[in-house]
Amino acid sequence: MLAALSACAGPVSVRQVSLVESYRDTSRSALQGHGLSNDTRIVLRRHGLTTDHPDRAIAVLRAQARADDELADILFALSELSYRQGLRHHRAEDFLAAAIYAYAFLQPGQGDGPSAYDPRFRQAADFYNLGLTAAFPAPVSIVTQNRALPFGDIALVADPTQLRWHGRVLEGFRPTATLAVHGIGNVYRTPGLGEALTARGRPEGGASDAKEGSHLFDVSSRMRVPASMLLEMDDPRGQVLTGHLQGRLLLRVMDDSSADGVLAPAAYDQTAARALSLRETALWTKEYRGFFDGTTYDGTQPRLVAMTPHRPGNMPVVFIHGTASSPYRWAGMVNDLLENPKIRDHFDFWFFSYATSNPIPYSAWQLRRAITQAVDSLGGVKADPALGHITLVGHSQGGLLARMLVINPGDRLWDGTAGRPLSAFRLNERTRQLIEETMFPRPMPEIQRVVFIATPQHGSYLAGMSLAQMVGGMASLPLRVSETAREIVTGAGDSTHPDNRVPRLGSVYAMSPRSPFMRTLPTIPIVPGVHTHSIIPVCGTGNPLSRADDGVVSYASAHIPGVDSELVVRHSEHSTQSNPFTIAEVQRILLLQLAQNPMDIRPARPVVARPAPARPVVATR
Repeated sequence: MLAALSACAGPVSVRQVSLVESYRDTSRSALQGHGLSNDTRIVLRRHGLTTDHPDRAIAVLRAQARADDELADILFALSELSYRQGLRHHRAEDFLAAAIYAYAFLQPGQGDGPSAYDPRFRQAADFYNLGLTAAFPAPVSIVTQNRALPFGDIALVADPTQLRWHGRVLEGFRPTATLAVHGIGNVYRTPGLGEALTARGRPEGGASDAKEGSHLFDVSSRMRVPASMLLEMDDPRGQVLTGHLQGRLLLRVMDDSSADGVLAPAAYDQTAARALSLRETALWTKEYRGFFDGTTYDGTQPRLVAMTPHRPGNMPVVFIHGTASSPYRWAGMVNDLLENPKIRDHFDFWFFSYATSNPIPYSAWQLRRAITQAVDSLGGVKADPALGHITLVGHSQGGLLARMLVINPGDRLWDGTAGRPLSAFRLNERTRQLIEETMFPRPMPEIQRVVFIATPQHGSYLAGMSLAQMVGGMASLPLRVSETAREIVTGAGDSTHPDNRVPRLGSVYAMSPRSPFMRTLPTIPIVPGVHTHSIIPVCGTGNPLSRADDGVVSYASAHIPGVDSELVVRHSEHSTQSNPFTIAEVQRILLLQLAQNPMDIRPARPVVARPAPARPVVATR
């Protein structure tokens, strides 16, 4: 009796499911590594096929597709089935087939393509992108080649000239889809089609960008740029069901606006490219060595490194790190700033490295030399007026180096530090020249704007502590600095001046509020015409500001009057470079720099002399 009743039960049932379960069911696909999408299962069932014999299912669908009115549905199913086979058997030809089927589904030629609201649209793009990633693993070779397919082969043509980029040859292509980025807050990707890659740029001919023997300015060959490789075909739906296909491998680079895809935008993993650059250059490994060894950067490697080759018309931004630090500490800020198209398209980012225990005037002199050489090597301001609109962004001690480039102290800095005129010392010509270049600086006309971040304008109370002084005393100095110090002492003569003792030269002592250098530097004004901005972090609420600090520098020390703007970043410690409010303020300042400079800073063709810029309007906050 019960059996008879059960036989009369309805074969169709409906049950209530959660939103999460509903989404899981509708978004299921081979991309997740198990199962197939509902759309592919429908195609299989309608053609009397199962997943037990996937190779046979693929062969039957290819045979029936030629006369099937539902070609698009079959192409999607073929792409997913091929991708699943690639995962199961680790066969590159299966992944390549998945990408080709997906491309034919997405690019119907004269027919109607899938709706953007169709879930298969995004899934097919992922089959294409990830299929290419698995079919072209590292090292990716973008050259003319023939590749096998489960049903035949494909002849791929690649134009070698597309590897040229800003006077460099792109190489070392590495896929980014399987890279997980840690240590950078925001991970940015640009959606589109293609195998997202990173690439290194090697100077054509193998030469370095820096002048031989100078080691001051260079575009690092280990810096990576976001790129993408696309496989395109003519009449893909007509070709895909044949046994011999033809296609093209196209390379796209993110900063090349002329290389936008005709049929679809290219996919990029820009944060992964930036993170890989940092890992391969290992910038952070020199943070403490650069403090204890004052010769770290002397004559062995460039001090000023550009992320990319200079693009005429782009204004340089020079990032200067602080004590016991490195350019690595700018990673989060730079990653966010480069996501703003206006900043990415109108600025070049340069990074200055230096031995942070060296005397501040000496490091500032090296910064000046590096910027001067960079500008000269790029043709100078006359050839590219944008090189005369440089912004310096300095954190902590880096801000003091930046300040040294925009003051005109005359003899005030030397007299206030040494306690007597330079003429009172018996010095050889080489020593006197170094002192004049480091302690009697002149403002650089190319510097238009300076951003001070957590800068001890009046010294750091931490630097004045005995432990900090002891650690600072352990750092070695370059031979030329040590020789200069000894000659200053021996050249002082028998003077009975009360300040006869020559001050210690290291940066830690100089940043003590009690040092003669730090008592003198704040009294020297920044030259007119240079825009200045202060970003001052404070722990907690910072109330009252008169007693606030960031753990290293007090608000009272970082504050200077007369700046164009000052932002207090509350609940932030000294290393505020990755703080979102700090980043937003630097972005605002750079956009202000762009707005206040006329577009005619971009050099004409042919190059003409720089026109006189309009006087910018000073913005205050």
